[in-house]
Amino acid sequence: MPEEIIRSLTVDGLRYGYRVLPRDPAAAGAPATEPVLVIGGALQGMFGWPQMDDHLGAVADVVTADLPGMGTADPLPPGPGAPVLRAAVTGIMDDLGVSRINLFGFSYGAAVAFGCAQHAPGRVARLVLGGVPTHIGAERRDYWQRAVRRLADGDPEGFASLAADGLMCLDPERHVHRRELARRYVRRSFLHALAHSQHAAESLRRALADRPDFSGGLSGVPTLVFAGEHDTVTSPERQREFAGTIEGSRFLTVPDSDHWVVLERSEEVAALVTRFFTGRPLDPVAAPLPHQTRAPVVTPAEAQVVTQAEAPVLPPAESTPASPRHHGSPTPRTAPR
Repeated sequence: MPEEIIRSLTVDGLRYGYRVLPRDPAAAGAPATEPVLVIGGALQGMFGWPQMDDHLGAVADVVTADLPGMGTADPLPPGPGAPVLRAAVTGIMDDLGVSRINLFGFSYGAAVAFGCAQHAPGRVARLVLGGVPTHIGAERRDYWQRAVRRLADGDPEGFASLAADGLMCLDPERHVHRRELARRYVRRSFLHALAHSQHAAESLRRALADRPDFSGGLSGVPTLVFAGEHDTVTSPERQREFAGTIEGSRFLTVPDSDHWVVLERSEEVAALVTRFFTGRPLDPVAAPLPHQTRAPVVTPAEAQVVTQAEAPVLPPAESTPASPRHHGSPTPRTAPR
């Protein structure tokens, strides 16, 4: 396994950084692609994606980041944060010395990745967006505001519980793989961030109150959008509608999962992302994903949006639970929104 490289940068006077795990030289026979930059949720730092390292490391340099307002980076200043975050991503690409990059944005990070692709489509080879918060209803926002008030009242435990629950599907009639494990993990992640980051509370408030812009459409960038079938933050139907604004996009639902699909179905998601970024078919006859039974062939030349009725669906997960992975440390290192 190659040694990771960590670099520090600044944008608009804000300190931030990124990590590169160079492509594994032992995987010389595997398909190769442009570097992959993974952008997660509000508190998702550069060390929060070990499953992506495992899958993508054979085909690309894997890049993760502490963008402004995330991880150990400086907090975002008041006002719109999107331009600063786009500039920070551009800074990473320039520092890497690459003309194009693959982008994977999840939840809050999906807005950053989508905005980067809109403003500089020529620099994005392929785009994957998951758990896209295109529409958040008033009821869900009210729920999170109650959580923020708990934090203001000095009750981090109450905040962590409410915030975690507000990002999950707790309906007992809907099966969610690893639901309780994911729930405990997310709650611990919030508490850990609050205890170890001076600006974690403000970052969380900002993320929960933010209204990212997913309007304007996109063309010229091969794109895959995926959602957990029980996502209660933004329904799969709403996310499918968003995918329809992107020329040539594909949409896919992942069963037995909610907004936290990257925890509940981590291996399947990582394998899916890897295959898309390398332009390989997702047909199970050619090379199946874990537990895969049906999926489309995805190539950059395709220009068809798959509707919900046609959308490929990963099969149900196995019933045996497994803990979300995090570099062998008992302290959680990831808290995607």
